[in-house]
Amino acid sequence: MVDGDARPASSTTIKAPAAIDPDAAWAAFTRRDRACDGRFVVTVSSTRIYCRPSCAARRPRREHVGFLRDGAAARAAGYRACLRCLPDDVARDAAAVTRALTLLDEAERPLSLTELAAAVGYAPHHFQRLFTRATRLSPAAYARDRRTLRAAAALRAEGKVTAAIYAAGYTGPSRFYADATALGMAPAAWANGGTGERVGWCVLPTPLGPLLVAQTERGLCHVGFDEDAPALAELLPAATVRQADDRERSRALRWAESASLPLDAALTEAQRRAVSLAGIRVRARIE
Repeated sequence: MVDGDARPASSTTIKAPAAIDPDAAWAAFTRRDRACDGRFVVTVSSTRIYCRPSCAARRPRREHVGFLRDGAAARAAGYRACLRCLPDDVARDAAAVTRALTLLDEAERPLSLTELAAAVGYAPHHFQRLFTRATRLSPAAYARDRRTLRAAAALRAEGKVTAAIYAAGYTGPSRFYADATALGMAPAAWANGGTGERVGWCVLPTPLGPLLVAQTERGLCHVGFDEDAPALAELLPAATVRQADDRERSRALRWAESASLPLDAALTEAQRRAVSLAGIRVRARIE
């Protein structure tokens, strides 16, 4: 990892999710926390069933409750699935989210929520909730992030804003310029390799790998895993690239931590990284 300074890793490390904490799991179960569905299942020894943490059934006594990683582990221990909350459907939900991410990554035009939900076999509003719980982003926010990345790539390839607008699939300049605010600089400056921009960078350790965060006075201009200062200089050869100061480093850490909540374990590593990066860009954009 290239960082460029000797700051203690403990001051900036984003902690990975821990093993199941029985007290935290019980608290999630008692409040019927849907965000914990898929992270563990709840076993009830008195009935020999297992449930989602969000199951609507009446709560059993604490001494009858246990927690296992998933339905397979519960079935191996002799439990059967709850017929009320259908905990094994969590796997189907996760597969639908994984498929939707792939569709959004590959889409040549914006997909409506109705189209996306139909493609994975769910009702639109139900799928919106599933997708948001798994990724911490709405389908629309993730789709917009994909389009912004295509705009950035088109600017680098075309070298001119007008050509990039249509190369990236936009029908006109208004939406393009709205999305281009995520570039941290004017589109023309991005197309010209960061001409006139001062870019501060730092590398943060995260559970998904070293994370390069680069920013200008306008805000975030680039974020990526397993990248370093030379890679940033290659991306923005006309910019002045320097190490981030304390204020910039603190802001970078805040952006990264905002997107570091546990993601659905069923997502591929590439998808977890893509969703994390999208979350950081979304967070930076709204600050």
